[in-house]
Parts: sequence; C-alpha cells; structure tokens
Amino acid sequence: MFYREAGQFKTSYAADQQLFPIRQDRIAMLALLVLAVAVVPLIASNYVLTAILLPFLVFALAALGLNILTGYAGQLSLGTAAFMAVGAVAAYNFQLRIPGMPVLGSFVLGGLTAALVGIGFGLPSLRIKGFYLAVATLAAQFFIPWLLVKVSWFSNNSSSGVISAQPVVILGFAFDSPVRKYLLVLAIVALMALAAKNLVRSSIGRAWMAVRDMDVAAEVIGIRIMRTKLIAFAVSSFYCGVAGALYASVYLGSVEADGFNLDLSFRILFMVIIGGVGSILGSFLGAAFITLMPIALDRLLPWAAELLNLNLPAGVTSMVQLVVFGALIILFLIVEPHGLARLWQIGKEKLRLWPFPY
Repeated sequence: MFYREAGQFKTSYAADQQLFPIRQDRIAMLALLVLAVAVVPLIASNYVLTAILLPFLVFALAALGLNILTGYAGQLSLGTAAFMAVGAVAAYNFQLRIPGMPVLGSFVLGGLTAALVGIGFGLPSLRIKGFYLAVATLAAQFFIPWLLVKVSWFSNNSSSGVISAQPVVILGFAFDSPVRKYLLVLAIVALMALAAKNLVRSSIGRAWMAVRDMDVAAEVIGIRIMRTKLIAFAVSSFYCGVAGALYASVYLGSVEADGFNLDLSFRILFMVIIGGVGSILGSFLGAAFITLMPIALDRLLPWAAELLNLNLPAGVTSMVQLVVFGALIILFLIVEPHGLARLWQIGKEKLRLWPFPY
C-alpha cells in the first residue's frame, strides 16, 4: 500500500536501469535532500552541526571508500585511517606550498595522493588475499603516520607535529561557521556518493564484484585481475583521502597525523560491518549508528544510574561503549551479516505486500 511499484512500467533499458526506478524512492530521496539542505541548517543548533552532523558526513565518506574496497571488490583493508592521514597532510601541503591553490583543488589532489599511496599498498593484493592482505594493509596504518610525524617537512617543521589547517575559502566565500561547513561537506559527500553509486553499476563495478565472488572465474571470462584490484585500491583510497582532508580542514581545524590511528580505522570498519558490506546506503547507516551510539550512551547511562540509585565510577561509560560495539558486531555477523542496509531492504519488501504477511 505504501511502497509498491505496481503500474510503474518501464519502456526502455535506460529507464529500467536508472538510479531510482521506483517513484517512491525518487520522492523519498528528494525529500531527504530538501530536509538536509533547507531544513536542517535552520533548526539544528551549532552543537548538532559541529559535533554530530559534520563527523557523521565525514565518516560516511570514509566508510564509503572502505566499502568500495571491501564490500564490492572483496579486498580486506585495515589501513583506512592511514589513507585519510595522507589526504589530510597532502591537502594541507598543497595549500601551503602552491600559491593560489583552490581549497577544493587541494582536496582533490590530496585524494589523488592517497590514491597513489593506496595503489602502492594494494600491490600485495596481486599475490595474497584474505587475512594476509589485511595484515599487509595494517602495515600502512603503522608506517604512514610514523613517516608523517618523523619527517618534519610534512608538518611545516612544527615542533609539536600539530598544525592549524588553512582557512576554507572558496571563490572568496569563507566557510567559517557551522552552517557553512555543514553545507560544504554535505555537497561534497552527496556528489561523491552519487559518483560511487554510478561507479558500482558500471563495468568497473561489475568487475569488482566478479573478482570478489570468484577471482579465478573472473579471470577466465576476461577480467584483468591486476587492473581491477588496483583500481579498487585507488578509488577507495581517493575517497578516504578526501574524507581525511575534510576531517582535518573542516571538522577539526588542525592536521595531526597521530590522530589518524588504528582506533579510527577500526571504527570505520565497524561502520561498514554494522551498516552493511557492499552497500552505499549501509555506509551512511553505519556512520550514523557509530556516531550517535556514544552520544546516546552518554545520556542514557547517567539517567539509568540515577533512576536505579547507582554510583557509576569514572570511565564506565567508555567501557560500556566498547562492550556494546563488540556485542553489536557479533550480533550482526550472526543474525544479519548484511547489516542495517539489509534490514531496511526487508522493511521495504514487507511494505510492498502490506497488509498481507509472508
């Protein structure tokens, strides 16, 4: 009754293969964009924009990059934060050392630099796979931040290694308020998510999924394994590099290589697992869940302790967050390996048949 495609006929291949072939999906996406662009900046406080929406969008972009590599191409990676660090530091240095460098151009060049580094660390995928490939990418997580800290040129010879990001000014317009920063990040993430959606539907995306499902069979039917895997590493690292540049320049306002640690890589991996492996929507759902869960626990635990007349020792909330994250990952891997995106899909399928159960 609420979500049915009956009567929505397609008369061409292009119409059948469009991004949102069902009218309800197009209306919902348009409504969501109007809400995000026109309504949220008017009603959201500076705290919501700065502490919730900005990190959600940046982490969603990073999770999208990891999902392209792991979910669609089947290549495990534990070095997402390292590629984000490359993008952040590269964008800062392009702005610093090239006079007149546009901010958006530095973000793109930072992403391209991360893509080149990702290709270098993706070369082992031509010989190894699975757990061993994850260990190889884990080496990037230790080596890249160490290199960025030890070589002081990257931090403009800063003694502390922490440097202030350049002001974000585009066409003479300064993005210095929470609303402007939110709209800038929203526009970049929306465009890159649209590009990713089209990319996974293209011949490159189909080649990624063929290699993920069975690389030997993919090679037999003519897919070039080396080219396909390296493109996956390059595109994934590009997305992570742009996310790192936004994380440092727009969200934090400072560039610090040590901030892109292994814990951040695991957080982004948790977003992909909980949101849904091999799903564009899952990257956003997982980022929203991981971003909102600590805030919800910070509010609920003291309230529950006060209600039960308990005394919570210091540090209990952070420990409960780790326990909840671990329990949820195990739960999703057992009950629904495809994460929140699959639950959303099941909900839409039930709406198609409502009120008739199945």
